[in-house]
Amino acid sequence: MRIREKMPAIPGAATWINHEVSREELIGEKPTLVHFWSVSCDICKEALPVINGFRDAFKNKLNLLAVHLPLSEEDLDIEQVKVIAKRYNITQPIFVDNRHQLTDAFANEYVPAYYLFDTEGRLRHYQAGEHRLKRLEKRVHRILEENKNGLF
Repeated sequence: MRIREKMPAIPGAATWINHEVSREELIGEKPTLVHFWSVSCDICKEALPVINGFRDAFKNKLNLLAVHLPLSEEDLDIEQVKVIAKRYNITQPIFVDNRHQLTDAFANEYVPAYYLFDTEGRLRHYQAGEHRLKRLEKRVHRILEENKNGLF
């Protein structure tokens, strides 16, 4: 995906964990952070508490969607995804992307990966990998401030 592109449609998943959301629910009132992760990715697991911190700190200001992207055959086990989700307190919706449908729609190649959309569903920030969550946090704050001031 490129900056300013619209959020793609959310295709059917193998399953949803926590609850299902639609693209329409993620666009409009609040910006949205979509984060791709995998149960076999240690870097992803290290980042989950920070993402949960965003969820809790911006509860009424930011939508959050987790996308589980399997990296191996073992990662296809939905029960294992549920175990890790519970262990790491992931309460936001989790799209289990066992068929790589949403991954392909986003043209995503990495975990962890973060896509930040404004209220109009336009991609405003993308990053992948580790150790840059402070930058992501700054971008979230910026987009929330713009939203508060009606700048988009």
